[in-house]
Amino acid sequence: MTAIKHALQRDIFTPNDERLLSIVNVCKAGKKKRNCFLCATVTTERPVQVNVVKVKKSDKGDFYKRQTAWALRDLAIVDAKDAVKESPEFDLHFDKVYKWVASSTVEKNTFISCIWKLNQRYLRKKIDFINVSSQLLEESVPSGENQSVAGGDEEAVDEYQELNAREEQDIEIMMEGCEYAIANAEAFAEKLSRELQVLDGANIQSIMASEKQVNILMKLLDEALKEVDQIELKLSSYEEMLQSVKEQMDQISESNHLIHLSNTNNVKLLSEIEFLVNHMDLAKGHIKALQEGDLTSSRGIEACTNAADALLQCMNVALRPGHDMLHAVKQQQQRFSDLREQFARRLASHLNSVFVQQGHDQSSTLAQHSAELTLPNHHPFHRDLLRYAKLMEWLKNTDYGKYEGLTKNYMDYLSRLYEREIKDFFEVAKIKMTGTTREGKKFATLPRKESAVKQETESLHGSSGKLTGSTSSLNKLSVQSSGNRRSQSSSLLDMGNMSASDLDVADRTKFDKIFEQVLSELEPLCLAEQDFISKFFKLQQHQSTSGTAMNEVEEMDGVALSRSYTSGVPQTVSSEKDMIRQMMTKIFRCIEPELNNLIALGDKIDSFNSLYMLVKMSHHVWTAQNVDPASFLSTTLGNVLVTVKRNFDKCISNQMKQMDEVKISKKSKVGILPFVAEFEEFAALAESIFKNAERRGDLDKAYIKLIRAVFDSVEKVANESQKTPRDVVMMENFHHIFATLSRLKISCLEAEKKEAKQKYTDHLQSYVIYSLGQPLEKLNHFFEGVEARVAQGIREEEVSYQLAFNKQELRKVIKEYPGKEVKKGLDNLYKKVDKHLCEEENLLQVVWHSMQDEFIRQYKHFEGLIARCYPGSGITMEFTIQDILDYCSSIAQSH
Repeated sequence: MTAIKHALQRDIFTPNDERLLSIVNVCKAGKKKRNCFLCATVTTERPVQVNVVKVKKSDKGDFYKRQTAWALRDLAIVDAKDAVKESPEFDLHFDKVYKWVASSTVEKNTFISCIWKLNQRYLRKKIDFINVSSQLLEESVPSGENQSVAGGDEEAVDEYQELNAREEQDIEIMMEGCEYAIANAEAFAEKLSRELQVLDGANIQSIMASEKQVNILMKLLDEALKEVDQIELKLSSYEEMLQSVKEQMDQISESNHLIHLSNTNNVKLLSEIEFLVNHMDLAKGHIKALQEGDLTSSRGIEACTNAADALLQCMNVALRPGHDMLHAVKQQQQRFSDLREQFARRLASHLNSVFVQQGHDQSSTLAQHSAELTLPNHHPFHRDLLRYAKLMEWLKNTDYGKYEGLTKNYMDYLSRLYEREIKDFFEVAKIKMTGTTREGKKFATLPRKESAVKQETESLHGSSGKLTGSTSSLNKLSVQSSGNRRSQSSSLLDMGNMSASDLDVADRTKFDKIFEQVLSELEPLCLAEQDFISKFFKLQQHQSTSGTAMNEVEEMDGVALSRSYTSGVPQTVSSEKDMIRQMMTKIFRCIEPELNNLIALGDKIDSFNSLYMLVKMSHHVWTAQNVDPASFLSTTLGNVLVTVKRNFDKCISNQMKQMDEVKISKKSKVGILPFVAEFEEFAALAESIFKNAERRGDLDKAYIKLIRAVFDSVEKVANESQKTPRDVVMMENFHHIFATLSRLKISCLEAEKKEAKQKYTDHLQSYVIYSLGQPLEKLNHFFEGVEARVAQGIREEEVSYQLAFNKQELRKVIKEYPGKEVKKGLDNLYKKVDKHLCEEENLLQVVWHSMQDEFIRQYKHFEGLIARCYPGSGITMEFTIQDILDYCSSIAQSH
């Protein structure tokens, strides 16, 4: 261990100007045995710093390296674990507890003893040593400037002590005197002994010389003690003299304390009185305004508002503890309560009379709007009432019962007023839609089926303003076959009142304008009333509740208002928006049923009106939702929009149902089916209505349903047709559908447009092949036999050697079809096609041109067979392709 200690001193601590005092070989407790050394060191420079250093052997060699250092002043506790039983374990408490196991108990005890001595010498803060044997701890530390840390035991602990700088210097001086050549050690020792004796003698003489000075010092100390005794006697006499003065000063101090306490109490009392006077005193002018203030003029309303605010501040002042026990405070609070009750009663009565008076004034203006499609303007009424908005807020905060009563009265009165106005307004709208007067008389001109419309209108105009009649039953279609479209159209029935012959574009435009005007008048009316309610009744912000509340639900003429009572003052539980919506629902409860009645009437007049209503209502719902999705207007229009959408779906369903129920005449040709023409009318009208509309998706879905129903119905009618060939019905109607879709360019029906074109093309080709048939029948049979022989394996150039198909037989067959007979056959075919096709679609020339091409194809086929099977025979047809073209052209021109 000594060798390790010297090595550590030389390699680690000497370069850092430190001295190694103690070392212990340790390892961490409870972990894998990895030995290291704990070293107690001090610095050689002042001020002296004491450290505990952890030194570990390097993994890359046999040298040691400094790993961790702790200042001894940071050491709080040294725990030796057991003071009686020897144990190598001990703990050092620095910033955390470090648990160590020493290689031997002796090393542990030596290290702890060194730490204790360093603590006693260098540290002001004492370290706690627990579970340490008292034998290891010295009772005192020897004093003296040259005393080392461990006194005389340092040499016992350390067998080697390195010389300090002063000692090295003295030895060098001494050896310089001997010229660094000590040949005779005994002579050198004798010289040192002589010099030591000389020093001892000098020391003795010095001590003897100082004895005289010591005696003098002792004498001076005796004289000083005598002087101290005399001073103590004087101080005792002074203390007796001051004792009486102390008693008098105590009495004066106690008197001053009582005076100060009295002054403090007076100041506090004055502060309390000033607080009560400043905060609970209401000016006479405010009292007079509350009792007698004019609530009709703007100046009087302002004075009452200021007085009410001042009263509320006085009543809501936060009293300090004990104030409520004062009789004067109780009297003032009672006076304030009486003033509040009196003014609240006067204010509520006045506002009720204002509601009634304004209502009479508003009713007088109703006659001006009775014949116009406009709603009365309530802005002057709102403007006059908004002057009382601050007083309503005061009433809401001070007397919620009266505030709620005013709210009820306002809703009851306004609901009756608005109901009269809105019903009259809708009555005018219905009259303008149907073209009748209030007495039900017709105007100069009525739209389609005057008696039926008049009857429907009268059934819709009941006293309640609701629909009393049901939707008229839709008559079935009856398709009449005739030579022209006019006679066919005249035989058609209503088909849900959708035909352009029943109601022209001007009537529908008129309905659209009326419906838009109705919505445009209702929207600002509702928004203005909602804005007024919010401002007048102060419902913009949510009113919080505090304390334990007891819920109560009160029915307000069918509108449930939820309230809670806290300390006797009701507070709204629902949000302010819910309160506004409830009031609006109560006031405008007639809007939704009136709108539904108007929508039903429009649907009665013309089911196509549902398209106009869907677009207009969707736009207004979208606008209202952008402003406030939860508002009354948005909710009401949304509910009505559901009805409009239902009517729109019903209109589409009726068209599809009537397509399914269509019947055709057995005696006349079919032509363009009515529902195909009506789909064209519907699509053209819908495209003009839904241009840039928000509900375009609904129309696209309806298109898909309708076009599929049209396709299916065309197939059904074509299959049932007896007079007109199936291919003609399919060809003409799908050509009409394709032309309609191409003209309107409806993006969602691109697939159906392609399908219609394909069906038209397929059935055109089928009709041409079927109608043309075999115009050269015998010649066709002859060449069929030729093709059969070739199919059996006979070579084409050898067919002429067959008896039945020789050149002579071929010439006989060809002679039976001269040009004159061919032209006659084509003329008969043209007449037959003309009877099948209708004039409206004008497909005769298209079909005739296709038949011409098919005939030429057959002609070329025959010529090809002659050239291959009868080569070099010189046999040809008696007419040419140019002859065919001339025949077809002359036939078409002649008809």
